[in-house]
Amino acid sequence: MNPLIAVIVVVALVLVATLIGVIWRARTGRVRRTSGPVVSASTLHTDAPFGDTATIVQFSTEFCGPCRIAERVLTSVASERSGVAYVEVDLTAHPEVATEFGVLQTPTILLLDAAGGIRSRIGGVPRAHDVNTRLDEFAEESHVGS
Repeated sequence: MNPLIAVIVVVALVLVATLIGVIWRARTGRVRRTSGPVVSASTLHTDAPFGDTATIVQFSTEFCGPCRIAERVLTSVASERSGVAYVEVDLTAHPEVATEFGVLQTPTILLLDAAGGIRSRIGGVPRAHDVNTRLDEFAEESHVGS
């Protein structure tokens, strides 16, 4: 192979890999608004109580390193807010839940409103500020709707 072509191929591969990495990094941890069915504790195979105003549900697995980081962020957010509960669902113990909720990566986080309706979805480790902002929006929306 011509050395010039080999260098061009290597540079192109590095650029494509870098672009994919940048796109992936930009998307991970972002709060996406969504809607979905009403979720209950029995649907998630848990007996953890849901919050009066919102519930943060984290899908994780036993050996997921980023899940521990997300857990610290989300438990902190939940403990600072009245009426917000944090629920962790171990997909290792309940893989059928992953299929039901379309979980393709861990951690995956769902933000549920007071009625248990899915309002937001996060793939990856979220930023506390983003979660708090979205929970504030829940409160504003329920206040306006009253």
